This record gives sequence, C-alpha cells and structure tokens, in this order.
Amino acid sequence: MFLRLLSDGRWWTASSRWRNMASSRNSATSATEPHLISLPAQAQVVVCGGGIMGTSVAYHLAKLGWKDIVLLEQGRLAAGTTRFCAGIVSTARHVSIELKMADYSSKLYQQLEQETGIKTGYMKTSSISLAQTQDRLISLKRIASTHKVMGIPCEIITPKQVAQLHPLINIHDLVGALYMPEDAVVSSADVSLALANAASRNGVQIHDRTSVSHVLVQKGHVTGVETDRGQIQCEYFVNCAGQWAYELGLSSEEPVSIPLHACEHFYLLTHPLKKPLESSTPTIVDLDGRIYIRNWQGGILSGGFEKNPKPIFTEGRNQLEIQNLHEDWDHFEPLLSALLRRMPGLEALEIMQLVNCPESFTPDMRCIMGESPTVQGYFVLAGMNSAGISYGGGAGKYLAEWMVNGYPSENVWPLDLKRFGALQSSRTFLRHRVMEVMPLICDLKVPRWDFQTGRQLRTSPLYDRLDAQGARWMEKHGFERPKYFVPPGKDLLALDQSKTFYKPDWFDIVGSEVKCSKEAVCVIDMSSFTKFEISSTGGQALEVLQYLFSNDLDVPVGHIVHTGMLNEKGGYENDCSIVRLNKRSFFMISPTDQQVHCWTWLKKHMPSDSNLLLEDVTWKYTALNLIGPRAVDVLSELSYVPMTPEHFPSLFCKEMSVGYANGIRVMSMTHTGEPGFMLYIPIEYALHVYNEVMSVGQKYGIRNAGYYALRSLRIEKFFAFWGQDLDAFTTPMECGREFRVKLEKGTDFIGRDALMQQKQNGVYKRFTMFILEDHDTDLDLWPWWGEPIYRNGCYVAPSSHSDVGRMRWN
Repeated sequence: MFLRLLSDGRWWTASSRWRNMASSRNSATSATEPHLISLPAQAQVVVCGGGIMGTSVAYHLAKLGWKDIVLLEQGRLAAGTTRFCAGIVSTARHVSIELKMADYSSKLYQQLEQETGIKTGYMKTSSISLAQTQDRLISLKRIASTHKVMGIPCEIITPKQVAQLHPLINIHDLVGALYMPEDAVVSSADVSLALANAASRNGVQIHDRTSVSHVLVQKGHVTGVETDRGQIQCEYFVNCAGQWAYELGLSSEEPVSIPLHACEHFYLLTHPLKKPLESSTPTIVDLDGRIYIRNWQGGILSGGFEKNPKPIFTEGRNQLEIQNLHEDWDHFEPLLSALLRRMPGLEALEIMQLVNCPESFTPDMRCIMGESPTVQGYFVLAGMNSAGISYGGGAGKYLAEWMVNGYPSENVWPLDLKRFGALQSSRTFLRHRVMEVMPLICDLKVPRWDFQTGRQLRTSPLYDRLDAQGARWMEKHGFERPKYFVPPGKDLLALDQSKTFYKPDWFDIVGSEVKCSKEAVCVIDMSSFTKFEISSTGGQALEVLQYLFSNDLDVPVGHIVHTGMLNEKGGYENDCSIVRLNKRSFFMISPTDQQVHCWTWLKKHMPSDSNLLLEDVTWKYTALNLIGPRAVDVLSELSYVPMTPEHFPSLFCKEMSVGYANGIRVMSMTHTGEPGFMLYIPIEYALHVYNEVMSVGQKYGIRNAGYYALRSLRIEKFFAFWGQDLDAFTTPMECGREFRVKLEKGTDFIGRDALMQQKQNGVYKRFTMFILEDHDTDLDLWPWWGEPIYRNGCYVAPSSHSDVGRMRWN
C-alpha cells in the first residue's frame, strides 16, 4: 500500500502541474468538475486514450500542423498501463522499424523536459543485455550489427567488462554481453503528461473522465464518436485505448478488429540498498534468465516474462483506471530466483512490493498501427507487447505522418493492422496465442521459428494427405503451408526442434526437393495465395484496373500479366499476377498476407457508384504448383491435350479438364522461373486432382515439395517477393522490373508521374544479388536476413534474403 500511495502522490503532483498550465489556456477539463467545460460539437480528429500512445499521437499531429484535435481519456491522463510501465527505453530490437521507433523515442524524451518544463525522469543509464550461451551471443551480435550501421553506439563486451560496469552482477555463467550506452530510463507517466502539455500548447483539447461508447460510421467512413458526455462529429478517430482497444473496436457501428489480449505482468520494487544504487546504474537485461533489472530510487525494479503467463480479461467500461492487481508470489518465484542468481547480494534486501499490472500482447509480438481495413478514417495504435515506452514516441510520429500525409516516412508494413484478418480476433485464439507470445519475448530468436498455438486455423483440403506424407508446416496469415517434406526414416521430432544460426538439419532435404524441381517434377500446395476476381457488366473493370496497376492489362483473353499496384511515390503496395478471363473479368493472384491489405487498397480506389464486382475467391480454389521439366508430361497425360510451349505458350491460362475434374484453371507459370504450371482447382476436386497428379507423376519421378524449395528456386532466378524484398518504398525501376511497367500504355496509372521522374533522373539504389564465394556452408554462420552489406568499408544496404549453400545443390 505504501507504494500505491507514493506512486499516486507523485502522479497527482505531476498531474496538477500539467493541469495548472493547461487550464490557463482553457484546453483541459478540471479534475474535480469536468462538467464545467463542455465537449466541442465537432473536431477533425478524436484520439481515445490518454496514455503514452494517445498523447504521442496528439503531440505529433499538432507538430505536423493539425490543430482541431480532441483527446479523450476515460479516467485520468496516464493512469492506465502507462502509469505502471517500468520506464526502460531501449533500442535493442531485432525488427528494423521497431529499432527506429525506439531510437526516435529516446531522442524525443531526452529533449521533452526542456521543451515543456515538466520533469520526465529521463536518465541515460545505458543497458547491458547478457548472454549465457553462444547462440544468445550470436543473436546479440546480429542486433549490434544493425545498430552500428544506423549510427547507434553499441559494443559486444566480455563478462569482465560487465562486472566493471555493474559490480553487483554475477558473471560466472556469462559468455558475453551487448552494451548500449545510449539506453535510458524515464518516468512513463511524466513523459505522457509532458506530451499532453506540449500538445495542449499547440491547440489540442484534452478531456479526461470522458468515456467513448462507440464510433459513428456512415458509408464506411468515420463521422463521429458517442461519449458519456455527448457526441462529437469528426473525420478521424484514433483508438489508443491500450488493453481496451479490442472491446472499443468491436463497439463501433462498423466493428473494427484489433487482435490483442492482456496478460498479467509482474515486477518487484525494493527499498534502497545500504549503499543506494546510482541513478545512472546500467539497466540489466538477462534474456536467458527471463528478467530485467533497473535502478529505482536507489533500490531495484525487476520483472520478467515467465514461461507460464496469466491472460486476463478486463472490461474497460467497468474499470476506468488500472489498479495494481493481486500479488502472486508463487507465480513470480521463478523470476525472483533468477534475479537472486544474477544479483546474489540482494538476498538481504527488503522488498517493498510486488506490482502486478496488465500488458497487451499481439499474435505476432509486433505492435499494431494503421488505418482500419473496414472503416476509413479509423486509425489504431495499440498492442505494444510490454515495450510501449520504448515505442511510444516513434509510433506516435509514424501514425501522425500516416494520417497527415497519407503514408509514414518509413516502411511500417510489419506493424500494419492490415497484416491481420478478422479470423485472428477470436478470443480463444488470442488467449492461447498470447500465452505463447509473452514467453517468446525472452526466447532465442533463431531463423525459421514458427508459432505453435492457434494452428490449423486455415488449411488446404490436402492438409491431412500432405501431413501423412511427412509435411512440416509453417503458418502465414493463419494458413498452414508446407515448409518441406521429411523422407521416411528421418527423425521428425528432431527436425521440428532444430534451432540454429548455422546450417539447419533440413538443408539436405530441401536440397533434394530443389534438385527434383530442376530435373523431374515437384508439386507444391500453394492454396494460401490470395485470389480475387474483378468483373463488370461493361468495360469498366478494365478501365479501373488500368488505373490501379502499372502494367498493361488490355491483353487478349487468357493471357497472364505480371504487374504491381503502386502508390503515388511509385512504390509497391502489392505485387501480383492477373489473368484476363474474358473481356469483362479478371483473376488476380497475390501473396498470402496481402489478403486484407490488397482488398482494402482496391476498395479504396474503386469508384463507389460503379457496377464493378470485387470478390475474394481465395477459399474457392486449391492451388497446385507443378514445377519441373516433366510437368508437361504429367499434365499432357492427365488432360489428353498437348501441353508443350507450341500448344500452350508461356504466361497463358486455359480452363480445362484434369483427370475427371472440369473447370481447372491451368496457367503456364510457376512463380519461380522454372518450367511448369499452376493449377487452380475448385476445392471439391482438389483431392481427386492431387491423387491423379501424384499417380501419373510416379513414372516421371514426382515428389512433394515445400515453400523452402520454392523460396530457393525463386531467389536463384532473382524473383523478388513483396513484403520480403519489395515494399512501399521500392519502385519497379529499383528492382529490375521496368519490363512490368508500361509507361506508354495510353492511360494514366497511380505512381506513373513518380516513375517518369525517376526514369529521367535515374535511380540511386538498386536491388541486387550477391553470392558468397568464401563461405563454408557446414562450418560458418549463415547470413539469414538483414545483415549489413558493406562496399569499400562503407555500409550500403541491409541484406534481404539469403540462401547460402544453394550452390551446393546444383
């Protein structure tokens, strides 16, 4: 109870300072008499949530020149999860966009006190991430390489250097550490109040003790919000409601799916040490021990991410402010033991309190930001996976840019709300998935790891048949996809548990699948690919698609066009293949995780009053990819028609019979550059066609293959892939795809002006391929992704994909 009183006392002191400044400008309500100042009848933007995310969005919107903004908080400002945040600001992140957000946040918090006059508790302490194993040290070295090329100081240090920097740390089991001298700690609530103060000075109206009941929507666009104090008309709504973002999203007139779920998060606070710790004492992150440790008022603040987390449900309308949840010392005991092993000198230290607060987690450990795919003008920033204070400044900046400019200044696709579908918002799915996600925050991130929970959610009709033949599975957008097939006699369990930064156990298996694809024929189930049909009663389908896509789609019926949807900057919003089925109908094939994003982009740019019909037919077709020189023999025998290039030219589609099944869309392409065909099969015929293909193919050496083989084949042919190699900041001119753009096709298209200018000025970056000639596949570390590439000693780019050892397969 002493801690609660102390914390609330400090909070009210800071809050009172902010209120005195804000009330002088009549831009915030009174803490005791909120009815004195009524809500405005309308605003350009309404932000819901007065924690670090909401105040950061409001602050950055005002900085960008938007002034007609109202921020609403159902309790007191910064009285939610923000108030309980441990306050560690660290850039030690694996994902590039998260690193950039954290770096910006640290720089923002450093100057915020000078800007606002509100003390934020900012203290540059540095941080030390410990490694107990060589694999952990490799992981830290990978982080260090990324930081160095971004100009962020860091250093891999020895255990002895750790002891010099923090003498209380037990180093006997360490093999090294990552030292980040620029990392800091702050008072999270004070940072939020400082952001609110700065936003208020720039014209943002802030009202606490005001609950949003639902968002008003008309014709798919935000029109206002309903609160317990009246209605506000608005053009934009930003959901920064933290753990309550899920419920708030569902309460809209047009529900918005925001997949996150709260878990209990524990940390303890101690009384000061006999010799109080200096305020600049480095923060310790012991990922192998699953704990973090920082100085707190001369004592220790230490928490962690246990292996058995406790999900919770919290109704926002029933709990306006987050209170300290029940202590659970039995549950915290493994983390306490890890703390005492790492800092044995703390055994006699008096513990003040065990804090238990909710934290929101997402299905893939990455935060959620961006515009709703179903409601225009509805933006979301939530699900910080216990890193809200590190991401808060940068996340608010990027979302504000998104709203004001139409796009952020960095590639935020890994965080985009549209990476999820509604299927990932099941409460049961989220509850089970976050129980896996929370421990993964500390688990070693080795290449090609897969989530274990929430699986078999979307499957091909062939799933059981392939599984029985040794398929090992990966998940993409909720869809099960085969990685590779384990031959009879191999240890399936050992392969599933193989984790390494070196040559993986499945290397030779994938190599044999690649070899078969080159010399005989392989079949890959690619049913997960997104599939749309666009049609019209007249010629409007072609007219609209010519504007939305960069290549010329006015081709003869049956022809396939590789093209892309570009943004105004000429960057890729989607990369796809389109078949002209007839004069008024087109069949579009896109990457699996583009299902929501691509649909939203099309709907946003299609005329609302047209006779166009856009249909998602992903679930209607099973897709089989027949790759290899003998694919033509298999299909010829099954269809009783010649399938040679003379009779069935490249990039051509024909509806035909395969076995007993009619209506199979057969396309002469493979997505890899190898000879072969794609078969789009109505799902009721899927098992029959697969059985026939495998039966006839036996004489030609057919075998199953997976996506790892597909990936290797396409990389070998230099086929770039959206979301991995291409993004919204990559133009066709920069990745060797000029031939997929028709600048003179006789009609304008989105991004044409930018490409014309780039063609005139020339490109300054280009996507290219490198082969490591001096790499020992068996002994050396593999370059898996994102490693820095240097030229003449200078950093030039991050690596995208790599397939070291591919040459061994040839």
